Amino acid sequence: MIRRLAAEGVRKTQIAERLGISRNTVAKAVASPEPPRYERAPVEATSFTPFEERVRAMVAEFPDMPATVLAERVGWSGSPSWFRENVARLRPEQRRPDPADRLVWAPGDAAQCDLWFPPKRIPLEDGTTSLLPVLVIVPAHSRYICGRMLPSRQTPDLLLGSWSLINGFGRVPRRLIWDNESGIGRRGRLAAGVAEFCGTLATRVHQLKPRDPESKGIVERRNGFFETSFMPGRSFDSPADFNTQFAGWLERANQRQVRTLKARPIDLVDADRAAMLALPPIPPRVGWTNQIRLGRDYYVRVDSNDYSVDPTAIGRQVTVTADLQRVRVRLDGRDVADHARVWARHMTVTDPAHVTMAQLLREQFGRPRTPADDSALARDLADYDRAFGIDGLDGLEVA
Repeated sequence: MIRRLAAEGVRKTQIAERLGISRNTVAKAVASPEPPRYERAPVEATSFTPFEERVRAMVAEFPDMPATVLAERVGWSGSPSWFRENVARLRPEQRRPDPADRLVWAPGDAAQCDLWFPPKRIPLEDGTTSLLPVLVIVPAHSRYICGRMLPSRQTPDLLLGSWSLINGFGRVPRRLIWDNESGIGRRGRLAAGVAEFCGTLATRVHQLKPRDPESKGIVERRNGFFETSFMPGRSFDSPADFNTQFAGWLERANQRQVRTLKARPIDLVDADRAAMLALPPIPPRVGWTNQIRLGRDYYVRVDSNDYSVDPTAIGRQVTVTADLQRVRVRLDGRDVADHARVWARHMTVTDPAHVTMAQLLREQFGRPRTPADDSALARDLADYDRAFGIDGLDGLEVA
């Protein structure tokens, strides 16, 4: 204000009277090249100065050591807040930088995979509710979103969900980028069955190192997008209802323009598909598989649930298979059990026909066995004499 009035030709005395300040203040403001500000005079030494070198050395060796422990080690007895302030000033100097490169995703090269847990419990068959995982796969070039809810995060269900989404997409990405999800693998080691799955699809799993969220940022941002755009105002009756609503919403979400691409995923997905691998001629073997000898308790367990089996197979080796919809048990090429898979935990699923057959077998087992007719097995002893050629020896004396 002072400089503007002075530029308009108002005298310094009038400026001082109009603004109610000293004429010396007006003179200094007009002569100053910038607005006045308070500046503290630099202090050459503080109470922290004698401890600075020791703290710097300890922070360099132990970057994550708490300030309270540092104060104890160096013998600091002054203000804790002043000590923490100076330690916070020194830490960035000793911390090694970890830059993140700008990633460029070629068409068909990679798809980022992750599990998203919707913040709403889903009703299950037994009346309980549970937080269930949603497998999300996003081709990195086109940002086309694929996803579906799964019963669990165990390896068989993750591979079932992956094949379902890849088969629905119609092509196979050359790389599947995962973090250290236990159902896929950890510390560079893949879980059982994952390598065979990748070999059938001719793709490979790329596991990220810990604390590397930037390399999977595309799918991570989609997870946040689901919570702000898909979840609000929705309710679900079952996992199947969730998947139906989610699939319908994804059709619209893949038609929106992505700001960083300045394009819609639906417009780029064809270029992504063209550069990907073809689906295998033989589908991969995925799902729950087990071979057991059926016990007197004619049930088999899949995940945490028990399913009844035809009790005529008791004592024999049966093959148990399960996917996301059905649980089947086979014996000698024929089905001895076929149930809808339940997503609840610790349930017992029983086919009434199996119970009826078990009751019939128990009744048969409890009946006494009919003794065999011994007379039907009697035979003339002369037949044995003729068979061995000893006819006419009845009158011989035995020495």
